[in-house]
Formats: sequence, structure tokens, C-alpha cells
Amino acid sequence: MRVEKPEEKRKTYRCPCCKFKTLYGRGQDEICPVCFWHDDGQDEDEAEEVWGGPNKLLSLRKARANYATIGAVEEHVMRFTRKPEADEL
Repeated sequence: MRVEKPEEKRKTYRCPCCKFKTLYGRGQDEICPVCFWHDDGQDEDEAEEVWGGPNKLLSLRKARANYATIGAVEEHVMRFTRKPEADEL
């Protein structure tokens, strides 16, 4: 039987891109359902850097700008996004 940690039961962490509480932890390889940012642990200190990996050629800063403009980190993933839920605001 798997015992879940308390932080795994609720989304208590804010996505570094859209800032909604959509993550169960930070840097745990989760994809935000609101903006589709793949949380690889990148944060404000490295927001201008392009890490590659799951976010390919996208910096956190560019992903934020895209989210503000089109509602997703990139246009081709818009179909996978949704509006934030009440408990994520």
C-alpha cells in the first residue's frame, strides 16, 4: 500500500508560468493543466534561460508572455489547456 505525502493530496504549489495553484510539488515533472508549462524546476532566477528538456526551446519568461497573450505556453498546446478552477486561484 502506498502512503501519500500530505503535499500530494492537494495542489498547493503555484505554476511558475501562469501562477495558479496547479502543482502538487515543484520540479516534479508535472504539466500545468492551465498553461501547459512542464515544471522542470526552472524558476525566476533562470527565467531568461532556455533549458531545453521538456520545454524544448522555450524560456520561462517567453512562456509567461505567451500565456498572457494566447492562454498557453505555445499555440500548438492550447487544446490541452483549461481555465483555472476555483481552488487554483
